[in-house]
Amino acid sequence: SETALIQAQTNALRQNITTLRNRINELGVSEPVIQQQGADRIVVQLPGVQDVAKAKEILGRTATLEIRLVDDSPTATAALMAGTVPFGLERYTDRDGRPLLLRRQIVLTGENLQDAQPGRDQQTQQPTVNLTLDNKGSRIFRDVTRNNVNKRMAIVLFEKGKGEVVTAPVIRSEIPNGQVQISGSMNAQEATDIALLLRAGSLAAPMKIIEERTIGPSLGAENIKQGFDSTLYGFIAIAIFIIIYYQLFGVFSTLGLTFNVLLLLAMLSMLQATLTLPGIAAIALTLGMAIDANVLINERIREELRNGASPQQAINLGFDRAWATIFDSNLTSLIVGIALLAFGSGPVRGFAVVHILGVLSSMFSSVVGVRALVNLWYGKRRRLQSLAIGQVWKPDNKQ
Repeated sequence: SETALIQAQTNALRQNITTLRNRINELGVSEPVIQQQGADRIVVQLPGVQDVAKAKEILGRTATLEIRLVDDSPTATAALMAGTVPFGLERYTDRDGRPLLLRRQIVLTGENLQDAQPGRDQQTQQPTVNLTLDNKGSRIFRDVTRNNVNKRMAIVLFEKGKGEVVTAPVIRSEIPNGQVQISGSMNAQEATDIALLLRAGSLAAPMKIIEERTIGPSLGAENIKQGFDSTLYGFIAIAIFIIIYYQLFGVFSTLGLTFNVLLLLAMLSMLQATLTLPGIAAIALTLGMAIDANVLINERIREELRNGASPQQAINLGFDRAWATIFDSNLTSLIVGIALLAFGSGPVRGFAVVHILGVLSSMFSSVVGVRALVNLWYGKRRRLQSLAIGQVWKPDNKQ
């Protein structure tokens, strides 16, 4: 019926969106956007992708896996030589063009896969795809290999409705651990791509690209500039306030804040992350959190001075006693960031990555970096009488 057809189309579209998201995550694209458009279209946005042709190939391939037994009986061999296919068998070719007759009965499919990773054969050093089956698949594979020793088993890869035998090894003994190795005429890149496709799952329906656009950076340059300017102005305002209020310790805090931003950008560069507007927003949030830690440290040092501690004691006690508060506040923020990373998608995940790295870098720069600057400046002064940390209000004990 028409209702059943619409429901099947909707389910296939949802499955394809899930599969595309898995494949894009495997490609390592930061902050992808995958949205349904209308009843039969999917919009995919991949910021920062350099090899567009490679991304299109990975997204559009409909690779599925089947494991079947090969019929090498004299009857099947004679029929193959005669160009006929007996009942219950199907004709396929391997990657070298040689024909094979496989039983129609499917032993296992890609749905029984738990993992797929590229590797190399320990003896021949040829590229391989190493499969790990789930519990059900492992039991089936163990029983089939036990009952078909010295027979051949074919691993068939289907793409766009056409099947190809990747490899058809002879079963030498029972395989109980659910570990399957695919080897054949493939290079290392092909092995990596096949493992990625099998790991991410198959598309429920074939897709074709009907429109493709490459948007240059100039289109979003204005938004990026505004985001950068707002973060810069916020940094300058924080620096001015903190220097006026905490004097020399405000300078130390500003230098620590600068080191924090540089450290964060260095980590993002190492991860080859694409800096987008959500990422810039996370950097702005990181500035606020980092300066909050410095405020806690400075106020703790002031409190120790009010309680009569010497300047050197106040520095040591201030950093030590502020650490617990800084750790607790940043830990709660880190938990939120991990939750966003685990359950979010697209721009939310991009924000979460920068946020988590920002929390870690701010804790390091505030507690280690700023303390190093303070010790470098005041550490060699044995008869230190005062600290340039602004006005220290002492309680009035007069009744």
